Amino acid sequence: MVNYVGKRIDDRYEIEEIIGVGGMAVVYKAYDNIDDRTVAVKILKEEYIANEEFRRRFKNESKYIAVLSHPNIVKVYDVSFGDRLQYIVMEHIEGITLKEYIEQQGIIQPKEAIHFTTQILRALQHAHDKGIVHRDVKPQNIILLQNGSIKVTDFGIASFSRSDTRTMSDSAIGSVHYISPEQARGDFTDAKADLYSVGVVMYEMLTGTLPFQSDSAVSVALMQLQNEPVNPSEINKNIPLGLEQITIHAMQKDPKARYQSAAQMLLDIDEFKKNPSIKFDYSYFVDNEPTKFIDRSAINNAKVVSVKEPEHEPVQDYEDDYIDDEQAENNSKLIPILTGAVIGLVAVLVLIFGYLLLFTDTFASSSTKVPDFLDLNYESQIIGKKKYEDYKFEVEYEYNPEYDYGVVLRQSPEEGEKLKEGQSILLTVNSNKTVIITDVYGQSYIAAKQTLEAAGFVVTEEFVFDTSVDEGSVISTSPERGDEAPAGSTVVIKISTHTDENAVEVPKIVGYSQDIAEELLISVGLVIGEVTPKDSTQPAGTVIEQVPEEGEPLYAGDKVDIAVSTGNAPTVAVNMTVRLPYKNGDAGELKVYLNNAAVSDATAEVLLNGSTYSFTVSGSGKEDTLIVKINGSDIYSCKLNFTTDPVAVSNEKTIDDAYYESFYYGKTTTIPDVTGMTRAEATAKLNAKGFYNVTVETQTTLDPSKVGVVMSQRPSISGLDVFKQYSTDTAIVLVVGKGVLG
Repeated sequence: MVNYVGKRIDDRYEIEEIIGVGGMAVVYKAYDNIDDRTVAVKILKEEYIANEEFRRRFKNESKYIAVLSHPNIVKVYDVSFGDRLQYIVMEHIEGITLKEYIEQQGIIQPKEAIHFTTQILRALQHAHDKGIVHRDVKPQNIILLQNGSIKVTDFGIASFSRSDTRTMSDSAIGSVHYISPEQARGDFTDAKADLYSVGVVMYEMLTGTLPFQSDSAVSVALMQLQNEPVNPSEINKNIPLGLEQITIHAMQKDPKARYQSAAQMLLDIDEFKKNPSIKFDYSYFVDNEPTKFIDRSAINNAKVVSVKEPEHEPVQDYEDDYIDDEQAENNSKLIPILTGAVIGLVAVLVLIFGYLLLFTDTFASSSTKVPDFLDLNYESQIIGKKKYEDYKFEVEYEYNPEYDYGVVLRQSPEEGEKLKEGQSILLTVNSNKTVIITDVYGQSYIAAKQTLEAAGFVVTEEFVFDTSVDEGSVISTSPERGDEAPAGSTVVIKISTHTDENAVEVPKIVGYSQDIAEELLISVGLVIGEVTPKDSTQPAGTVIEQVPEEGEPLYAGDKVDIAVSTGNAPTVAVNMTVRLPYKNGDAGELKVYLNNAAVSDATAEVLLNGSTYSFTVSGSGKEDTLIVKINGSDIYSCKLNFTTDPVAVSNEKTIDDAYYESFYYGKTTTIPDVTGMTRAEATAKLNAKGFYNVTVETQTTLDPSKVGVVMSQRPSISGLDVFKQYSTDTAIVLVVGKGVLG
């Protein structure tokens, strides 16, 4: 296996470390030096690149997940499907797998299990709404972040539900402990297969163990097909009945008997959260391991061995394969007698059972019957009363003007129902006390919820699409701020969200062929708009631009305009500026050559006065050499890379020193020391050496001998400076003495 740590991929992704190894790919932590962010790069193992099936699965993962945009699904930034390297670039997530968390905790508490399951279902509902079935839901593919949120990963064997989603080669795919019975059989799978897997994950969280375990994958698959799991409450007696029912309902072997959608399962979970003592009206009720392929024939042909077979009397081995006519006649006479005896016995047993059930406590358990609390005052007639001290109560408040304050309006369970040990009784109590709704507008949801709950209200939330305020801020409440509402009544907080539920995010289609881009857009309800051909070094037919860009919100039926590469390199222009030689302002002819071909537009007569000259040259798809000449002599050259925009300039060269000395700036020589000379003498000596850029400054002196004489000069000439070479256009300043009186 090639190790990419320390390498840079496509001159962009700097691989830092390995963070995960799967069956067909290795996941690395990397730095994206273009977008300046840490990412996860999933690279297909080298040994699988030549395998068309693995290449297809790897490409499917990027294709499916690219159309998904949900906070509980890992996001894909980039993909590459080269002949030697295939990878997917995803958001980098700091966390552990749910499998690791279950192994650490042993058993997950119901409240926390519900928290995780809700997020998993929301992620799957989003995928199912896009027509995508995950088909490998398991704790190993669920990442748990430090803040308690989760991310669903690994859509490697996902499929579009509208396609024929039979497993490859009619074999079951997925981690065998979590796959649905239809997957184990190799039958058609849809979104309900994912819900079965969610049920298994819930089972494992609540009990700390898997529902079916064996030494072989085939045996586990057979159990998925034939065996019923032990009820979770038999393993962990602290599991509420309603939560156990949700788990088992999701794990029904017949897809028609399961939840039909993630949204339906979420509704039951919401009901359970509102009333943990709820009982659902169902007619029934009683990864160290990587994703594997299971041969369907092995399942169909395997011998089923039960855990414990009932003992039977041995069957007599008759020599003859018939019974004589006399024996048959005796049997025919005996059958009616036996039948009548059995019917009579059953009738007697039914009568005895009914009597014991209705008139005795023979079948009574330790449970007690619920008293009638209706119309009693909760504070004065229930709380603190000795006859009710063994009951546990949960109280919710509701305002009804027809009853006095504190009166019990409803109860659950109702009078006469059996109450299990440890079960609470929910009382709905009348509240006619009114409280002013505090102004929480503009606050965060958490702060507003705490404020209103402290005032005695029950708080629920409602998200409203509104980009005029910060996301997560309270827009309003119902009832509104300043209104009065009964204590214990419900206040709805309306919270701003910048995500329109009716909108879809534009997927990334840049880099894909036009056909794949169109498929990606159709999968989220969008269509291709205007298609503009554009010159590019990308292969012909590749999408190189999209409007709107990735992540922008649109609505079903909206168009996305694209630019498609023609395969022809674009023509790119670059502005160049060169400095002209200095030769007393004489004229010269400037010519520009690109790959030895004269650029006619850049030819000009110029003054050789040391100023600059600008011109424009163009090229396409390759690197060219630029040369600038004056009067036939080179003064500048460079390399121009026309494959980039802006054009990259390199290998810049100017004329050599000899040319500078003789032509570019004139002759260079030493500056003579003229201190002590008169102004006229000093100027004449400097001019004689070629220095004409001479200025004079005066300085007052009390020494008459220095009046009119050069007292100092700049540049100063001392020591070895007398040998230093200066260009003859160097500015020289003479400081000349003057008398006090001027």
